[in-house]
Amino acid sequence: MSFHPAMPYGTPLWHRSARKLADEGPPFAFTEENRARLEAIARRYPPDRRRSALLPALYLVQEQQGYISRRAMAHVAEVIGCTPAEVEDVVSYYVMFFTRPVGRYVIQVCRTLSCALRGAGRVTEELSKALGIGVGETDPAGEFTLMEMECLGACDRAPVVMINNEHWHERLRPEDAAAFVEALRTKGLAAVSGCHLRKE
Repeated sequence: MSFHPAMPYGTPLWHRSARKLADEGPPFAFTEENRARLEAIARRYPPDRRRSALLPALYLVQEQQGYISRRAMAHVAEVIGCTPAEVEDVVSYYVMFFTRPVGRYVIQVCRTLSCALRGAGRVTEELSKALGIGVGETDPAGEFTLMEMECLGACDRAPVVMINNEHWHERLRPEDAAAFVEALRTKGLAAVSGCHLRKE
């Protein structure tokens, strides 16, 4: 008699990983300008700590290509001096890195408690309707990608939406979501309210 449960090792799903791999993507190499920018950043660290420039390198990839493909990860690994697996570990950990092509405007809706209590779920539903896409999808024109995020740290201004990892729009009500999408279409980033704490 055993106290251990019978393990269904013969089941096809037993060893299958649920992890989604990044797109392979087209061949990738930094432009001369971006390589120079990376080298300027890498020089801030001792030579044996060059891999400390990994996050800036990934931001440069995303700025250049729009997302971080497997081929781009391999290139970064070669340039930084680490393995592709180490680069992938970093890319898969941080939500600000995209591993598939995204739209020109990535709309990221905070779904954590304060925003959820103020209607973030309904905001997402209304944005989804206005855009004609679901969460995690990009519209056919490549203009918009819709995502949900964890806390953006502006709980007193909930619900909060962030555009392209950088631009904030605070207190977006569900009934204003469609108008917000239209404003993004016509005005671009000028449509966002910004963060009330940001001082120029």
